[in-house]
Amino acid sequence: MKDGVKAARAKKYDLVTFGEAMVRLSAPDFQRLEQADRLDIHVGGGELNVAVAAQRMGLNCAWISALPDNALGRMVCDRARQQGVDVSHVLFSKRGRQGLYFLEFGASPRASQVLYDRQNSSVSLMQPSDVDWDAVMAETRAFHVSGITPALSSNAAAATLEALKAAKKKGCLVSYDLNYRAKLWSTDEARKCQTPMMKYVDVLISTEEDTGKVFGLKGKNYEETAGKLSSTFGFKTVAITLRGDISVWENTWTAIAFSAGKLYRDRTYEVEIVDRVGAGDSFSAGFIYGCLSANVKKGLQYGNALAALKHTIPGDFNWSSLSEVEALISGAGTRIVR
Repeated sequence: MKDGVKAARAKKYDLVTFGEAMVRLSAPDFQRLEQADRLDIHVGGGELNVAVAAQRMGLNCAWISALPDNALGRMVCDRARQQGVDVSHVLFSKRGRQGLYFLEFGASPRASQVLYDRQNSSVSLMQPSDVDWDAVMAETRAFHVSGITPALSSNAAAATLEALKAAKKKGCLVSYDLNYRAKLWSTDEARKCQTPMMKYVDVLISTEEDTGKVFGLKGKNYEETAGKLSSTFGFKTVAITLRGDISVWENTWTAIAFSAGKLYRDRTYEVEIVDRVGAGDSFSAGFIYGCLSANVKKGLQYGNALAALKHTIPGDFNWSSLSEVEALISGAGTRIVR
């Protein structure tokens, strides 16, 4: 759709997400960006990654964003469409540009690094009224957005707030990944902008580090931090992901969830990393899937397993299937599958 045209068609969705997607350019073979003479191309972005992973789990998903009306914008939209995600509400705009990011893979002791080139992206210039949020959320079960989206611009923040309000009003399960990015805004800016939004959020997904930076809430352990978040903001559920760094390419991964005064734990996965980008988004997708299909316990199991699998897949998208997730939960080993 073009500028100023509202997405007014009401459709039934299990999950709607809203946010920016970027074209990713990564240096191959562990090269530094400045030494590379070619770059690998992928498409990804927090909320699009969630929609893709959830769609592959079997949910009916839509992604809302604004893209430039050019070849790069069409590339992003095509990648989402190829995964089965509904892109009928994506706005194609003459304003702004396609955001890019450059990725340099490290190896111990050199960390991986990201370089953003996303200023004045089309989604950062969109107006809240560009989308008919009430119509989109009319028959939607869940809505997801992350703290990256309001960090893009005041326009994007206003659109995020309108989307949250509409989702809450329509009775959606509202999920929010705090996802603090220091390269986008300060902790004070993040706190001032996002605190009023929390009244519309049912499920907060975060790390203990991010909640401390943004909300200044810390406990003696992860469990206490989750409880403080729940009591402070009235969330139905708080999920905290926990990554342990053994080396750049070997991590541990697990998560906890706190809901209705009860703490849920799941197993810890040891992961050999092919590409860790998008692991948190995969957790969000699996968690939402589990909560919609059963309960918080299942959400934690499926989110945890889906995130663990994402570490093994190149690119931002998680190409895992529901059967692979369930096999991992059931204790599948690493022997070759014949």
